[in-house]
Amino acid sequence: MDVRLWTFVLVGISFALYIGVAIWSRASSTKEFYVAGTGVSPLANGMATAADWMSAASFISMAGLISFMGYDGSVYLMGWTGGYVLLALLLAPYLRKFGAYTVPEFVGQRYYSQVARVVAVACAIFVSFTYVSGQMRGVGIVFSRFLEVDVTVGVIIGMGIVLFYAVLGGMKGITYTQVAQYCVLIFAYMVPAFFLAVMLSGTFIPQLGFGGADPETGVFLLDKLDGLHTELGFTPYTDGTKSMIDVFFITAALMVGTAGLPHVIIRFYTVPKVRDARISVGWALLFIAILYTTAPAVAVFARANLLDTVAGQPYDAMPEWFSKWEDTGLITFDDRNGDGNIQYVADPDENELTIDRDIMVLANPEISRLPNWVVGLVAAGGLAAALSTAAGLLLVISSAISHDLLKRALRPDISERGELIAARVSAFFAVTVAGLLGINPPGFVAQTVAFAFGLAASSFFPVIILGTFTRTMNREGAIAGMVSGITFTAAYIIYFRFVNPAADSPENWWFGISPEGIGTLGMLLNFAVALTVSKFTPSPPASVRELVDRIRVPGGSGQGGPQ
Repeated sequence: MDVRLWTFVLVGISFALYIGVAIWSRASSTKEFYVAGTGVSPLANGMATAADWMSAASFISMAGLISFMGYDGSVYLMGWTGGYVLLALLLAPYLRKFGAYTVPEFVGQRYYSQVARVVAVACAIFVSFTYVSGQMRGVGIVFSRFLEVDVTVGVIIGMGIVLFYAVLGGMKGITYTQVAQYCVLIFAYMVPAFFLAVMLSGTFIPQLGFGGADPETGVFLLDKLDGLHTELGFTPYTDGTKSMIDVFFITAALMVGTAGLPHVIIRFYTVPKVRDARISVGWALLFIAILYTTAPAVAVFARANLLDTVAGQPYDAMPEWFSKWEDTGLITFDDRNGDGNIQYVADPDENELTIDRDIMVLANPEISRLPNWVVGLVAAGGLAAALSTAAGLLLVISSAISHDLLKRALRPDISERGELIAARVSAFFAVTVAGLLGINPPGFVAQTVAFAFGLAASSFFPVIILGTFTRTMNREGAIAGMVSGITFTAAYIIYFRFVNPAADSPENWWFGISPEGIGTLGMLLNFAVALTVSKFTPSPPASVRELVDRIRVPGGSGQGGPQ
């Protein structure tokens, strides 16, 4: 069978699996819709968390970033892996013990303020829509290439699938669907990695192949890649070009942004006890590590194969995969010197080839001439990664509107059935907006996701940390901190990416900090404003200070669920 037929078969089977799981696990109450009835086992929750966490940015874009950026791309690897460890060790048990359904509910109760709750709702929706636009772009890329449909059509198909199991099953349906999606995405990621490791380094294990040598020439793979880069005018693959301050700020923004992401935090409310939350974190770290330790190897394999196959080669001799990706507009060739050969060099005035970095993982099996079923499998895995995270984000938006805004602020007397209907209507609205953002995203997948992490870092992380570990942080400080942090960060990103993109360069950035890293500065601003304002405004009530003490005390931590 050809690639398209294999893709239809494997994607069709995986979609049927997701729909079947959603029907089996549909939600019948608000508790099941928001937190899966708090009855998910730690192992299943660990797999669901891993799928939720490993989005299209992890599956599709991270290895593509590293393949193009080389050493500089390590900031994404360090930031996202370190961020999950930070979340697991610093926040997960305390948030689970607090027992709220959502992050805005935590903010509203801890800071005894409806205004704080509404501000948190606005931040959650803003962060989640920014993040989900990257996921829907990933869906569109997969469909546009492998099913040979327009990107817009691909996004609409993905919207329909997510809408079905998110609206029908809520968190319960999403959780068990994400378990299935993790199995699909990790299998799809590892199979081509095993093939390529054997082909390029003679070893079956990708992590070892990354530092291995070519079986025929004995040249180490990274040395070969450095040589190819130098010949084409690029900096050596293993050298970094980013300033130390930008590396630090991007890594920090990704780390603390992880600890503030609402769709990840909410997963700790789906297990029966705090102890189960800790165990599920351990499982999730194991499941995440499988992909994240493989990604640098996949990046190196992809880059080496691309340069060997494309650079300096006759355009007319390019294989079918090249023209298929050209049809999507994600590869473009402009024969400037008219010699018919592909001039792929670092000099932008002489370079004739433009490659969207988001295609590298998806195109890698075709570039390497792997079997057609492997190509189709990777497409199914990319869709699983994008849809699993999109579903979690859409549920955050839905619950923020129906539970935190409607139930807790605007209509506290609404019935459970009415709230459930509102949640599903909100999910439909969220999917529609997410689709529009996926058709017109603010950047490539990983870059868009990095913006979302920066926004989460500058809004939620400080109020969660201060709300958990300090007894004196009050509502005035929390509100002022959230508003100032996310406003500053969003304004910086919008200015350099949309208002004045011509100025988006290190010499124009504040202190040399890129838009991807500005969330760290926004976080520091949030902390500074929150602490300063709290010093000059009334202290929290005694009941709130006692609540903070109870959250941090281990005794009885096996008790309690959402209030």
